[in-house]
Parts: sequence; C-alpha cells; structure tokens
Amino acid sequence: MSGQLVAAEGLPWPPSVGDFYPPELAGPWVTKFTLMVWLAVGLLILFFMATYRNPKLVPSKGQWYAESLYGLVRDNIAREQMGKEGIRFAPYFTVLFSFIVLTNLFSIVPGLQISPNSHIAFPIVLAAISYVMYLYIGVRKHGLGKYLKMSLVIPGVPWPMHILLIPIEFLQNFVVRPVTLALRLFANLFAGHLLLLVFTVGGFVMLASDSLFVQVTSVLSFAMAIVMAFFEALVAILQAYVFVTLSANYIGTSLADEH
Repeated sequence: MSGQLVAAEGLPWPPSVGDFYPPELAGPWVTKFTLMVWLAVGLLILFFMATYRNPKLVPSKGQWYAESLYGLVRDNIAREQMGKEGIRFAPYFTVLFSFIVLTNLFSIVPGLQISPNSHIAFPIVLAAISYVMYLYIGVRKHGLGKYLKMSLVIPGVPWPMHILLIPIEFLQNFVVRPVTLALRLFANLFAGHLLLLVFTVGGFVMLASDSLFVQVTSVLSFAMAIVMAFFEALVAILQAYVFVTLSANYIGTSLADEH
C-alpha cells in the first residue's frame, strides 16, 4: 500500500521524527513532555513521603520497597563506584535513578506512550546536573589548578607527549563524558519508541489492507509490538542504571587523589 493511500485513510505512516514533538498545550513551555516530567516528580514525592511518613522497625511493604531501592543504589552504584565517599551521594543517585526509570517507563504506559528522554533536551539537562556536580566537587576538593592538572596531565609521560595528550584528555574528561552520557540515554529511548511505532502503526496499516494475507500477517506485527514493549521496559531500567552508574563513576574520579 502506498504512503499516499495510507495517509488518505488517516493512518500516520511512516513514523517520523515529528512523532517525538507532541503539540503545545498552552504555549511553548507547556507540552505533553513537561506535564509528564511534573507527573513523574509528583509521583516520586508522593511515593517517598508515603513510605517514609511513619517508618517502622519492621517495615511495611511500601517502606520495604523504598528501602530496597535506596539500598540497591547505595550499595551497587554509589559505594561500588565511589567507595565510602559514595554513601553521602546515595540520596541524589536514588532520586536520579527513580526519576529516569519512571520517565523511561512512560514509553509503554497507555495514553502516554512516549518517554521525555526520547527528546534530546531532557537527557541533556540530566547529564548537565551530574556534569556540574562532577566539576564543582573536583574543584572544591582539589582547587582549580590542581584539579585541571590531575585531569589533563598524565604523570610519568615525557613532556613532548603532553602536547598531544592534554587536548585528548580535555576532550575525554570535559566534553565526551557529558555528551555521551546524554546521547546514550536519548538514543536508546528514541530507537525504542521508533520501533514500537513501526510495529504498532505497521500492524494497523496491514490490517487496513485489501489483501486477506496481509491482514492475517498483521498479527505478527502486533505480536512484535508486544514483545518490543517488554523489551523496552527492560531497556528503561537498564539505561537508568547505566546513566547513574556512569554519573557516580565520573563524580568519583573528581574525589580521587589521582586520575
């Protein structure tokens, strides 16, 4: 079936980048994405307030969930990447992990069906927060001069090599890290949403075909959409874990005495 015929029947095919830009609801600052972000913030505030409003020695089910989440981030991310210093950063990493997981999972929630992180602006903001913390902590602990020296100068290397190595270290530590942190999250959520669109919309397009064979095979497209939804849920959690782990690793290097 041609793209023109599909468009004439009112079916959006093929999916395009425009699907990642929901229409404005009340001006450029109020979109579906911004409402989803505020929804995630509200849900997390309610969750942690409800579970820790009256903590008990024998935890309730909700308190157990919250403590397990915190323990996972504290022990497997903060302490693993930063040692004892990581414990004081565990609350930040827990909130960051929870927020990314929740906004990622929006991509498979009926009625929402897209994650704000599939739009590059939101991963950039999240990466910028960790990046500013990474720089601030390093400068605060070591001083600006010593921090730059530790980040750019590799000890034990002949001095002529520094002409080549210092620009490379600068790009790696101050440019590549925040850029890849944001792009990794964005690319995975973007690709996942696009695949869900292809199989879902493709199934409806095949179902609208005049060919009985094509209509029957549309079941395969819908089945793949369901499989991809479960896969997307796994990717949502994994990418949140990777993002927070890398953030902890980068901040840990700022606290280290030697890079």
